[in-house]
Formats: sequence, C-alpha cells, structure tokens
Amino acid sequence: MLLTSEPGDSLPLWLVTEAELPRWLSEQPAEAAVWVRAHGFQGERHRVLTLPSRNGGIAGAVAGLGALRAVTDLKWWHAAGLSDRLPAQAYHLASTLPPAAATHFVVGWLMGSYRMSRYRVAASPISRPALVPPPGADLIYAQSAAAATAFARDLINTPANDLGPAELAGAAVDLATRFGARCEILGGDELKTHDFPLIHAVGAGSSRQPRLIDLRWGERDAPRVTIVGKGVCFDTGGLDLKPSAGMLLMKKDMGGAACALALAEMLMRLGAPVQLRVLIPAVENSIGGSAYRPGDVLRSRKGLTVEIGNTDAEGRLVLADALVEADGERPDLLIDLATLTGAARVALGPELPAAYSTDEGLLAQLRTKGEEEADPVWPMPLWSGYDDELASKIADLGNVSAAPFAGSIIAALFLKRFVTATPAWLHVDLYAWNPRERPGRPVGAEAQCVRALYRLIRARYG
Repeated sequence: MLLTSEPGDSLPLWLVTEAELPRWLSEQPAEAAVWVRAHGFQGERHRVLTLPSRNGGIAGAVAGLGALRAVTDLKWWHAAGLSDRLPAQAYHLASTLPPAAATHFVVGWLMGSYRMSRYRVAASPISRPALVPPPGADLIYAQSAAAATAFARDLINTPANDLGPAELAGAAVDLATRFGARCEILGGDELKTHDFPLIHAVGAGSSRQPRLIDLRWGERDAPRVTIVGKGVCFDTGGLDLKPSAGMLLMKKDMGGAACALALAEMLMRLGAPVQLRVLIPAVENSIGGSAYRPGDVLRSRKGLTVEIGNTDAEGRLVLADALVEADGERPDLLIDLATLTGAARVALGPELPAAYSTDEGLLAQLRTKGEEEADPVWPMPLWSGYDDELASKIADLGNVSAAPFAGSIIAALFLKRFVTATPAWLHVDLYAWNPRERPGRPVGAEAQCVRALYRLIRARYG
C-alpha cells in the first residue's frame, strides 16, 4: 500500500534544501539537531535520514532536496527514491507544498516503487512505506500517470521472445477492453490487401507476422487526436545487420508504441474530451528469405516510391504507412512517437527527446508542458535545406541519406513527406530507456513524453 488515507499513526517527513537546512535545524528539538549534525546530513539531494524517538523507534525522517531554490519548486524525481529508502511506516509531509508540487511529490512517490519482477523467482513481498497524500495533490492524475508509466515500462522491459507483434497487439486489445474502446488488428497478408505495403515489407523477413493496431475511443463530435507509435518489437537491422552490441537493447525499439499506449491510457482513464485514435505498426525487423533488401524500391501507402539505402532504417518506413492512414482523416492533432535515430541521442542524450513540428507554436507549447511536468523535450528544426539528402536516382525518395550528418532531422523530413493534410503534427524521437541507475529511474525502460503530451492535449482540448 503506497498511499494511505489513515494519518493517525503516520510519522512526519520533512523536505529540506541545502540552503534551508540551518533554519530547519534551528526549529528542531536540540537532540534532533545533534543527531542530524552527527550524521553529516547536509540536505543533499536524495539523501534520507531517519530521526530517532526516545524509546528507540523512529520519530520521523528528513529528505534532502539538494541545491533546489525552495521546497515549493520540487519535481517528481525529488520524491522518486523515498518509497524505496524509507522504513516501512506511514508518513505525512511536515513541509507545506503548493498543489503542483504536491502532485509532483505523489507522482514521484508512486513511480519510485516500480520494479520489473516478471522474470524473478517469487520472493516474499517487500514491505513498503505508505504516504498520507499531501493536501492539494491531484491524486487521480498522479495515480493515472504512475499507472501509465508502469504500463509502458513493463512493455518495453519485456524481452522480444515474449513480446512480438502479436503480443503487442494483445496488449492494445486488453487496454481497449478496459476502457470500452474499439481495437482492430490487420495482420500478415491483410496488410497487402488493405494497402500497407511498407509495414508488410519490413515485417516480411520474420516468422512473426507484422500487424497494424488501430484503437479508437471517444465521442465522434470531439476534437480528433491521433497517436502513431513505432512498434518494432525487435530490430536486427535486417540484411544490413547490426553488430551484436547494437542489438542488445533492441527489444526497446517498440518504445514509441509503448509510450503511445501509455498516453492513450491516461487520456481514456482521465476522460479527455477527444476522439482518440492510436495506430501502431508492429513488426519484427529480421532476416529471412522474404526480407527486404538494400536497393529495393518499395511503394508506400501514399503512392510515393522509396529506395532502400539501408534496411536498418525501418522505423520510418512502417511509420510512413501509418502516418498516411492517420493523415487521411485530417485529425486536429497528429502525434508520432518513435525510438527512431541514434543521431538524436548523440545530439541530446538519453533524457531529452527530440521534437519536431510544422507548427512552431505547438512545439513551444509542448516544451513548456514538458518543463512543467519534468518530462522534457527539446525542439529541433525541420531544416528544409537537408531535404535533398533524401533524393534517389530511381525512386521518389530514399529512406536514408548518403551523408553522416543530421540523421534525426533527415528522418523527420522523411516522415514529413507523408503528412500533408493535417494542420498540426508532432514527431518525437525518443530513447525510452534509462542507461544509468537513479532514484525512481532504474536502469531499463522509461516512458518519455507521456505526461507532457497528456498535459498538452488537455490544454488544447479541455
């Protein structure tokens, strides 16, 4: 039980910045101040110190916020390690927080308890501390955000032997069932029949048939929001085979799809007034007699032909067909999420997804919401000067550039060719992975941009 509504036996939990520590110590009983000083506690970020009671028990605890300007400025990750580091007691905040910070605190408390336990031998349940939610916190939002994050993390962390296109489709169907949505699946040769040639071609090399997942929810007269997620359940690179080190994390190449489903979960759970559509091309990019080849020319759903310069640039191909389908309905907002390029990680690192849009105002709004939610993105340019890098001598365009520069921008420009009717389009090139251990962010899967995009959608459509 991570949250409790029973404050009676709860212990006080203070939040203290390094700058505020002297003042806080001056307000504590002398023995508590001596204890804190004896343990060298300086209010360091993520450091937790329990305070003793006179009978040898725990009287409370203090958590450091580091160099934060004030307690009221805290974000979710300041609280993310507490549910793991505090003794298994009930706690209430002794520090006063405004509503936004209180909500961040609860989000962090809940997200910090995440563990991927599916593949571990069953052990005794771990006793965890419980939190009396601070006044003003939006508990419904916090619990929804934490649940959506855990959902995405579970999907991304699941190895490819247990999560292929069929299993990803099954997860979408289960999600639709929970919220009364409709979910249709096209698979295998149905993709050719219904004119999704790029999705079919990329998935043809695997014995696991490709799928197109199509989830719909909401009222027909509401604003249309369509989310497209890259669902490459494992990426060998195809015939342009990745080196072994490059394949180690490729179970996460469906991270865009996982984040798309997590965002859909939040929108449905919290009753967003939108007409939601989620499209996920789910494939395994593998090697086999039916695999597509470098030099092949493939027709897209839009009719444009694509010359394959590298089979390891498969994500943009499957997204292209799904984007054409989405664009045909001219939604009010079209978002695609994809673990698309290593170039974005070279430019911005693993924590900062690259965001592109044909609407500068929309891009700026997303960045603002990301900062508010501590779920950041960074705007990148759709620099038209690089558009000719996609030229082909025999087809309408190539899927890669011959030059080694601006890989994330060029991938975004490729996708832009397939979005021509929708007035507002966002493309997010994300990593969906934590490469290092931090409180609340264990090594492994991460749901990026989900909360920021949720806030953006609610800000635009209520």
